[in-house]
Amino acid sequence: MAYKIRITDKILHFKQPAGTSRGVYTTRHSYYLHIADDTRHGVEGVGECATLPDLSCDAVPEYEQILREACKAFEITGKIDYEALHPYPSILFGLESALAMLEADGSERLFDTPFARGEEGIPINGLVWMGTFEEMSARIDEKLAQGFHCVKLKIGAIDFAREIALIEKIRGRYSKEQIELRVDANGGFTPADALDKLRILAQYGIHSIEQPIKQRQWKEMARLCRESPLPIALDEELIGVNIPEMKADLLDTIRPAYIILKPSLHGGIHGCEEWIRMAKERGIGSWITSALESNVGLNAIAHFAAKEYGPNITMPQGLGTGLLFTDNIDMPIEIKGDKLWCLKNS
Repeated sequence: MAYKIRITDKILHFKQPAGTSRGVYTTRHSYYLHIADDTRHGVEGVGECATLPDLSCDAVPEYEQILREACKAFEITGKIDYEALHPYPSILFGLESALAMLEADGSERLFDTPFARGEEGIPINGLVWMGTFEEMSARIDEKLAQGFHCVKLKIGAIDFAREIALIEKIRGRYSKEQIELRVDANGGFTPADALDKLRILAQYGIHSIEQPIKQRQWKEMARLCRESPLPIALDEELIGVNIPEMKADLLDTIRPAYIILKPSLHGGIHGCEEWIRMAKERGIGSWITSALESNVGLNAIAHFAAKEYGPNITMPQGLGTGLLFTDNIDMPIEIKGDKLWCLKNS
């Protein structure tokens, strides 16, 4: 079997600036791999490769060259070289998802699941970006009005007391049984002040907090996980940890309550499968989120989540990013209420 890969790219534009503790994104540069083989005339699989500046371990100046070399190697061997591509998870994810779509005879429904058949939706959280108090308050109201029962707040950009005031506003209207609240600090706290802030947040029935302090501080993060009254989830901490022995060391040392997996950051589909298995063996929970991909990447991540956690997924996943861009790419997925659905008739 002979493979051929065609590469295209696109600059995507955010409808509103996407603020994190590392800065604000207004555009996103994505590459698309179009894979065909000589046994399926007119059929191709499409996968997305994209990095996040200042976050992805593979956000390097020579990214496009490395991507093209990886695609050439795949064309020659017909196999994904996981060992060589460990440092480039976004390229792994693009190749894996494009190949999965090709093997599904070009269907966007990558795997046979109730989600892919349009029989059940995947529960998702509503994402509220960092902003001013007024902006975040309005965004919270919008997510609640849309019917979300799990809301994730990006915190760390405005004064902590004002962020607590936002949380108080929600809890004044909705109990933790009515609305699940997750917060993501993106490493915005310091080891010195983190525990005090976690104790304050715990008073409001928060489900969990992502990455309270910056990554690569295993001793301090392990201490927080032991002492925090609030469950801690690791996200950025997993970036660049691609070898099984390193993964085991991280999980055994820090012992988080949860890990949050983004295929384009955390080793592609194969790498995330490995993380999920190793976490489960240690009694650590997990869920999957997108990393601000276009709908091409989001669709692949959703079908992977459905295969990995379904059927009847109850844990909200972070898959509500399909409405972020003014110029997104059409795919047969749609948010209805607080669930992501695969459209039947498309």
